[in-house]
Amino acid sequence: MSQTPDISVVVPAYNEAGNVVPLAREIAAALEGRNFEILFVDDCSTDGTREELIAAKEELPMLRVVGHRHNAGQSRSVRTGVMQARGAIVATLDGDGQNPPDGLPIVIEALMRADAPENLALVGGDRSQNRQDSAWKKFASRFGNGIRKRMLNDNCNDTGCGLKAFKRQAYLELPFFDHQHRFLPALMNREGYLCEFRPVSHRHRTIGASKYTNFGRLFASLTDMMGMMWLNSRARNPRGSDEL
Repeated sequence: MSQTPDISVVVPAYNEAGNVVPLAREIAAALEGRNFEILFVDDCSTDGTREELIAAKEELPMLRVVGHRHNAGQSRSVRTGVMQARGAIVATLDGDGQNPPDGLPIVIEALMRADAPENLALVGGDRSQNRQDSAWKKFASRFGNGIRKRMLNDNCNDTGCGLKAFKRQAYLELPFFDHQHRFLPALMNREGYLCEFRPVSHRHRTIGASKYTNFGRLFASLTDMMGMMWLNSRARNPRGSDEL
């Protein structure tokens, strides 16, 4: 590996002992042959997540571990990872292992392809056809995604999918707020960037428990959508700039 990786894989994790090390191994296997780093951000876990990751660094030389001093949530964990990332391309996936890492090349290659539009900044995964969750959770997700898509016109069927690839510099231009990770396509569009989406697989959680409830997620999404609508209403895009 060279000193500066081309790709940084950022994984937020909170109380995912038993999941994180197998996931890190899968990521390394999925990206074998590429110049990459893996950056897990431990959001002040109270189980053995941090200790497992630190021990795995000896096995996986591309693995980096960053630990929050206080619990700050998934969006802050993603942001911490992006700020620490050294690659110009950042890929993310959830620390619970439900996003199979074999989807990473799908979104990364789509973003980095030679004929990609110049202002393509994000390629997201879409679990809509392959989601492995309860019927109630899938219904709540379809309902919430449908409302968000109509209100924000972001053309995204599955904004909650943690599997994404984006240009680091474009991400750093976005306003930050809690739950920001669920609105990355809309925020990218707001800055004049294009987003694309690709079907990816999904699998059942085998260890641990979800950190969200359907009603809690829906309430947060509705209040955040109102904030996003305000942000969009206040946007002014110069469509680039030139030094004169």
